[in-house]
Amino acid sequence: MQQPAASSRLQRWRLPVLGLLAIAAYPAFVLSTVYWHVFQSGLDGGRNGPADAYRHSLASAIVAHTLSPRCVDWVTAVMEGDGQGNASRAMDAHNNRIGARLGAAAPSWAAMLRDVRAAVEHGAVDAASTEQITWLAPAAWQDRLY
Repeated sequence: MQQPAASSRLQRWRLPVLGLLAIAAYPAFVLSTVYWHVFQSGLDGGRNGPADAYRHSLASAIVAHTLSPRCVDWVTAVMEGDGQGNASRAMDAHNNRIGARLGAAAPSWAAMLRDVRAAVEHGAVDAASTEQITWLAPAAWQDRLY
């Protein structure tokens, strides 16, 4: 009689554990994809520079393309706030919005990757346009990618 009880306990935990694994798989997919592309990009400025802008815009594009731009809005609100008073967070929020727009509009995965990279290639220091990827001046860049 003990075996059916143990089997029943195992079955009760199976679905929640599988659910948690599925939920954890998505962020792992996004982060691994983003970092692979950023490491391959050859861009400088892992923090506050072009590589950071690429990381944020690509992550947001992937989430918008695979889920919804609304998810990007939520994550940006939690992680970056409104960006007021912090140039780095304002830059990240700006690039997240552009990435989300590119990801949502892309007809395919390849087009999304191409469009985000092209947007970064046409980015600039302190870009004022809501249509242009931006980053901080080179004096503020750091090599780390987190």
